[in-house]
Amino acid sequence: MKQPIQPSNSARQQAEALYFEGNALLEHGDLAGAETCWQKAIALAPDFAEAYCNLGFVFDKKGAPAEAESYYRTSLSLDPNCTRTLLNLGAFLAENKRFDEAVVLYDQAIAIDPRSPVAWTNLGILHTYLRREQEAERCYRLAMQLDPEYKNAEFNLSYLLLRQGRFEEGWQRLESRNWYAVLANHFTCPRWQGEPLSGKSLVIGYEAGHGDMIQFYRYALVLKEQWSVSITLICHPALKRLFEIQGTLDQVLSFEDTIPQTGLDFWTPLMSLPYRCETRIETIPAAIPYIKAPADLVNKWAEKLPVNGLRVGLVWKGNPKFENDAERSIPSLQLLAALWSIPNIQFISLQKGAGEDEAENPPAGMPLTHMGSQIQDFADTAAIVANLDLVICVDTAIAHLAGAMGKPCWVLLPYYMTDWRWMNGRTDSPWYPESMRLFRQAKMGEWGSVIDEVAQALSEL
Repeated sequence: MKQPIQPSNSARQQAEALYFEGNALLEHGDLAGAETCWQKAIALAPDFAEAYCNLGFVFDKKGAPAEAESYYRTSLSLDPNCTRTLLNLGAFLAENKRFDEAVVLYDQAIAIDPRSPVAWTNLGILHTYLRREQEAERCYRLAMQLDPEYKNAEFNLSYLLLRQGRFEEGWQRLESRNWYAVLANHFTCPRWQGEPLSGKSLVIGYEAGHGDMIQFYRYALVLKEQWSVSITLICHPALKRLFEIQGTLDQVLSFEDTIPQTGLDFWTPLMSLPYRCETRIETIPAAIPYIKAPADLVNKWAEKLPVNGLRVGLVWKGNPKFENDAERSIPSLQLLAALWSIPNIQFISLQKGAGEDEAENPPAGMPLTHMGSQIQDFADTAAIVANLDLVICVDTAIAHLAGAMGKPCWVLLPYYMTDWRWMNGRTDSPWYPESMRLFRQAKMGEWGSVIDEVAQALSEL
């Protein structure tokens, strides 16, 4: 193998300056600027392993996996003991489901630096992917022991514990997340730590996605019932009208509105409420329904829906930006063909965004009415759901909306990286008792048997 030309001291110094400049640009979100710096750095210093590693990261983010892997491999050829490259390439391979190769790289990184919390956490994540939960927990706890301040290990452990129903420690560990930093920097009042709230004002900040907001909205109602407290809820714009029409909170704001900084007693992130309320699996607040659609809106949408047959809402795709969307979403309506062979059923498409084009031109013979393009927000969706007999969906916000409304809902779940809130192996959900049924893949990517099971249940219904 031809050895790279060794740069002069001056060229090396310039390359290192460009390398650090690229790092700074990346921290400020300038991916293109960072890439330019690192490309210049390897032109000046062709043996600069760390710069090749960073370029691998850039091309992975750009959705160019072949180029990303090439840069990572070049980095390793220049420095086989570079633990950062081993870990980055291992994570890249794991995300692309090349698990055996990823394990080898993580083992190498741990052999080089057995006290690396990052290496142990990455290995724990890989074990989680492969459903080796005991091994994953061991890795996370070892990482936390090596560095108690390494929050990524604690956060990943929280999901593992919650999936297993070990809520006491799970909620505590979930507090290690950093999603709410923007809220912490915004409010001047203290964060609520469980103090009595009677006569006080509390602002509940938004977190994660629409489904998370709907699932944990119930806790705002719990606090309202327990204390004489003024509650302001901040949510996503598409949820604002839905939460407003419930009429139970003092104020609902979207994160696009002007959010007050002062004049409040406490603030809290929404997903900290189960921890503060000491929720255990047997004490999940499940007073269903806790979300309703107003009668006038229900009647408006009723006029647009089919009159005859069982009306079944359908959502087969989620947001493509979600990390596991390729696994949770059903690639094509055609895969659901077994469902529309069942007589006396009218399917109502609730798809927004991804899947709308397919809903507008469904397979021949499918009794599908597409409503998604007419839906403005979740208040509209709730009104349509109120008119349905059943909702069948993949793991999206619609599942939580139907569950919160007490509407019969069948959720189709992937085998790979099943979300923690559906827990392990259950066909029901303690978050939405009685109305929700879970259908799970038996192996990765295999929807056929799931659809057959749903078709059988639908024919019986």
